[in-house]
Amino acid sequence: MRVGGGEPYDVVIGTGVHGEVPGLLGAGVRTVALVHDRSLAALARPVGAALEEAGYRVEALPVPEGEAAKEAGVLAGLWSRFAELGMTRSDAIVGVGGGATTDLAGFAAASWLRGVKCVLVPTTLLGMVDAAVGGKTGINIPEGKNLVGAFHPPAGVLCDLGTLATMAREDYISGLAEIIKAGFIADPVILDLVEEDPAGAASPGGPHTRELVERAVRVKAEVVSADLREAGLREILNYGHTLAHAIEKAEDYRFRHGHAVAVGMVYAAELAALAGRLPADVVERHRSVLASTGLPVTYGAGAWPELRAAMTIDKKSRGSTLRFVVLDGLAKPGRLEGPGEELLERAYARVAG
Repeated sequence: MRVGGGEPYDVVIGTGVHGEVPGLLGAGVRTVALVHDRSLAALARPVGAALEEAGYRVEALPVPEGEAAKEAGVLAGLWSRFAELGMTRSDAIVGVGGGATTDLAGFAAASWLRGVKCVLVPTTLLGMVDAAVGGKTGINIPEGKNLVGAFHPPAGVLCDLGTLATMAREDYISGLAEIIKAGFIADPVILDLVEEDPAGAASPGGPHTRELVERAVRVKAEVVSADLREAGLREILNYGHTLAHAIEKAEDYRFRHGHAVAVGMVYAAELAALAGRLPADVVERHRSVLASTGLPVTYGAGAWPELRAAMTIDKKSRGSTLRFVVLDGLAKPGRLEGPGEELLERAYARVAG
């Protein structure tokens, strides 16, 4: 699948496709830094083997698991290792792991020598349909998630569906939230497929797994091809994320991203309904589709003051004005700017559990 824009690249989706990595990386590269989640050495090994067989010098650089990888200290450690390896602009980085690992690897590639080539090999559902596609890279700081980063399109993305079988069930279901998000903002067929077989959708071996992944990737590819740097259209991919990022911050990033996005989408739907922009049946469809797969649709009843404070630091905000991605109907995303405090609190009361 082609992602267009100023620096187009391919997303390869299949099973047992690790051997495609050298083709995505291309010629002229000498050293490859293989950045991988240290718990996924077994998944990174065939990627490294394929690169070595193609003639590249490969250096494995394990990093902490999950969000612990997206810290400034981990990034600085990678920079030091790149220097020790003598990596130049003709060398490259390959990131293997979940969304946190590919975010880190991508930012390391964007910042080393002001930009080197990278290929991303996401091993989770969330990584495949969201984090690894689109060129967004970044790390977290105590004040918020992904506040430091860069736009740096990869040279290619490889999604080997076989790795999904290694995922914990709750992590897989978490990734499903981003697929469902793509259904609400652009491709309602995704919602139909989930409603047809919720249990299958929640399993990596489901009958529609490949189609769900392909449809979600296609939605993101079309959006980022038109707007790499989130100047306008790309903001729709943040549907549900304003509250979601606040929940993650309040939970010190121990709350699964997809679970937070699920709650955030219900909140955005309720906000749109209270603003007179979204019919009640579409709001209810949010709850039914998400809950049918095991995703949460409520959050703590007493959490609003902390969440509201956290939402003031949001990438979509302009000055002190909060901006939300909302829906005016299925596959009809829009924006709600500067909603009143009473409206914000009333919407949260509808998701407080």
